[in-house]
Amino acid sequence: MLYWFSQKGLRQGIFWASMIYLTSAMNDVLSKCLGSRLHFVEISFFRFFFSSIIALIAISFSKRNLFKSTIHKWHLWRGALGAIALGLCCYSVNIMPLAENTTILFSESLFMLPLAAVFLHEKIRAKSLYATFIGFLGLLIMFRPSASNINITAIIPTIAAILFATMNVMIKKMVDSQENNLTMLFYFGLYTTIITSILVPFFWQTPTISELILIALLGLGANLIQLFIFLAYRASSAADITPIRYIELPFAMIFGFAFFSQVPEITAIVGAVFIIVGTLISSRGASMV
Repeated sequence: MLYWFSQKGLRQGIFWASMIYLTSAMNDVLSKCLGSRLHFVEISFFRFFFSSIIALIAISFSKRNLFKSTIHKWHLWRGALGAIALGLCCYSVNIMPLAENTTILFSESLFMLPLAAVFLHEKIRAKSLYATFIGFLGLLIMFRPSASNINITAIIPTIAAILFATMNVMIKKMVDSQENNLTMLFYFGLYTTIITSILVPFFWQTPTISELILIALLGLGANLIQLFIFLAYRASSAADITPIRYIELPFAMIFGFAFFSQVPEITAIVGAVFIIVGTLISSRGASMV
């Protein structure tokens, strides 16, 4: 019954994509706990730093020279885009309502589909389009964004969403070039650490031992997210995986209630239903892949 787990295909891609957003939601919990005292720039720096250290340790156990890469410029560009995108994302949270900001960031999926079609020459399945539309409709129900509340600051998370979508296209290209997973993890952590280290002195606050442990877990989670992205893209196309992005919200609702006693409103529950339906539509017929 689990034969698909050992074979590339849509079902395996959906499984790894779901793991991406489960881990991402868990990382959000860690970030929220750390953000009560530390600045997001410092949290980002340590997250990238521990991410690179963990990848470096993993590489040291390999008998292969995983520092060698034939697409080094791609690593540099991905690191630069990653640092900017995360910076814009964190900044936008502080200048506009979280609901509108989150809704706009999820538009990454909408940008991803045309980018995958143009730069990856992937055929977009009708089910992917339907699932994306239904999932985004669920977001609108959950967050009820009002046009009167959207202002010029909305450009910031929109740019971040475009950068995240662009990074995903780059990852798919790098995966297709047979670049090693650990190599991609290490160089992304290295370049993002170097870039964010420039700003850290302006926001420095010495972390406690417990905070360092949480940040180390955050770095581990960041590596797992990337690893799951690599596995998902090796198993299926970017266009098929894109609609699964919306499943992060039900995870976030569960963790919000479990860790912060945040009870979702009825609109959030209805929206989550749309998101789950969109995900199911995307996975239908996967057994035939």
